[in-house]
Amino acid sequence: MSHGQLFIISAPSGAGKTTLAKRLISEMDGTVLAVSHTTRPIRQGEAHGVDYFFIDREKFENMAAAGEFVEYAEVFGNLYGTSWSELDKLLTAGKNVLLDIDWQGARKVRRQMPEVQSIFILPPSRKELERRLRERAQDSDAVILNRMREAEDEMSHRGEYNYVVVNDNLDLALTDLKSILSGHIENLRRATISI
Repeated sequence: MSHGQLFIISAPSGAGKTTLAKRLISEMDGTVLAVSHTTRPIRQGEAHGVDYFFIDREKFENMAAAGEFVEYAEVFGNLYGTSWSELDKLLTAGKNVLLDIDWQGARKVRRQMPEVQSIFILPPSRKELERRLRERAQDSDAVILNRMREAEDEMSHRGEYNYVVVNDNLDLALTDLKSILSGHIENLRRATISI
């Protein structure tokens, strides 16, 4: 069995990253989303171990101090991190793994795993991003304004990524993502065969 390929997917909140990642996983066999740990409260419809591993801040900080995370960051007052054990389990099982992380986490992963391929999802415009955030009806006006400020900072880091995909049309953006992943998975398979 061949080792899986690791991909990072990042975007500002509301750019459609989660929708794209879910569709990508459902349409590409052998591709999975790494489940991260978080201290944020569980939302309606989410499940522990499926959407995130929901843990308290003390447990998270103990795991971080023990070096159990390949990356972790504080975002909007909550801690998020990807464990080495989760990544290792999936990659050694031959799965192609998507890491849904922010630019800070992506930078940390790239330093430790330079073979990772990274993709940044952009919204078509600032106005459209704000519309999407309001349409979700999950956050107050103050939170949306904060997310918009954070989005500007996040989007300024898009040049650090291997690829940038603009999510103006969900189906076209999904096609772009599939092409990126398929190309790298095929290259990895060829390299493995030739060794």
